[in-house]
Amino acid sequence: MILAVASGKGGTGKTTIALALAESAERAVYLDADVEEPNAHLFLPHIPTKEVENVYRMVPKVDEKRCTFCGKCKEICLFHAITVLPGVVLTFPEMCHACYGCIEVCPEKCLIPDQKLVGKLFAGENKGLFLAYGLLEIGEPMASPLIKALKEKFLSDQELNIIDCPPGTACAVLTAIRNADYCILVTEPTPFGLHDLKQAVGAVRALNVPCGVVINRAGIDYPELYDYLKKEGIPVLTEIPNKKEIAQGYAQGKTLLSICPEFKPIFQNILKEIAL
Repeated sequence: MILAVASGKGGTGKTTIALALAESAERAVYLDADVEEPNAHLFLPHIPTKEVENVYRMVPKVDEKRCTFCGKCKEICLFHAITVLPGVVLTFPEMCHACYGCIEVCPEKCLIPDQKLVGKLFAGENKGLFLAYGLLEIGEPMASPLIKALKEKFLSDQELNIIDCPPGTACAVLTAIRNADYCILVTEPTPFGLHDLKQAVGAVRALNVPCGVVINRAGIDYPELYDYLKKEGIPVLTEIPNKKEIAQGYAQGKTLLSICPEFKPIFQNILKEIAL
């Protein structure tokens, strides 16, 4: 089973919930797909990780000696990653989505595939928990190729897979959630939490992935959140109380289950219900 854990906004406790699910399973593959700032490994120091491989994405390279500056490459590029001026072709690798369109339409075949480093993959395993994460190169704007490589290399057909998604609802999040069997959306009972949860629900439904919600920092008086969930028929899987000791423990690098072990049966039951 592939279980994605996502949130419409950062700071809701997405990694907290993903780690609790992983620690509640007998065996699991944990993929930290928040590649801009992966942090699950900081809470799992007993799992030694090492660099596995570099990940690259295609960017076009121009041989101007053969180019006739016809402009066909510019015309096909929807992302404006290439432009043609009199006597010169300019490429903008940061905007390229590696669709190969410019290479395919070039009549002189003067555009050739080149490589740009996207990031690195790291992995390790201990006591039934396999951890892998991607680390995006500084200044690299394209997180999706690294997330795709992370999933392709480490998703297991035999284990429970937990994908700790990036926050928000951008392309990187959709790449992480795509093809998941279920998505847990983590939210909080605040106006910002509800606003971004609505966007996340829309994104998950567009991917045709069923979802449920975990409410973190529960106890804050905000009935609008519960009214929305009831109206949309979205189940509340559990609620994590708004306790100071949980925040303090998290700041010290402790997982939710190490702070509140009584939650383990609750998360084990969530896994059983989702599997059904």
